[in-house]
Amino acid sequence: QVQLVESGGGSVQDGGSLRLSCALSGYSSGGDYSSHCEGWFRQGPEKEREGVAAIDEDGRIKYADSVKGRFTISRDNAKNMVYLELNNLKPEDTGTYYCAAIGLYGSWVSAGMEVTLKQEDYDSWGKGALVTVSS
Repeated sequence: QVQLVESGGGSVQDGGSLRLSCALSGYSSGGDYSSHCEGWFRQGPEKEREGVAAIDEDGRIKYADSVKGRFTISRDNAKNMVYLELNNLKPEDTGTYYCAAIGLYGSWVSAGMEVTLKQEDYDSWGKGALVTVSS
């Protein structure tokens, strides 16, 4: 069974930095489930969940406009890890951050086989990590 586990959340002051990590397990090389694209999503207080950053198996990256220049997504295939560096954090960045993956090939085809920030394209989700930015 595929699992995604986030870590690295916490509380910081306005302008601070954090690094989120996502450990992926349960993938089988050449099997039915291999990670084609990973993304980070967030949900702030009384807000809908939104896409923040995504990276696909070819290294193509997409960011939400609100985080461009401040957040950096990366992946370490050897370690089955995905990271999100959060710099120059603002109070409006507060929320629960979720790691997600497109693992099923059918899901990847449905997503157009391109890096995506649409949460409906993702088929596996972590439970989230809380990030709190105070002013």
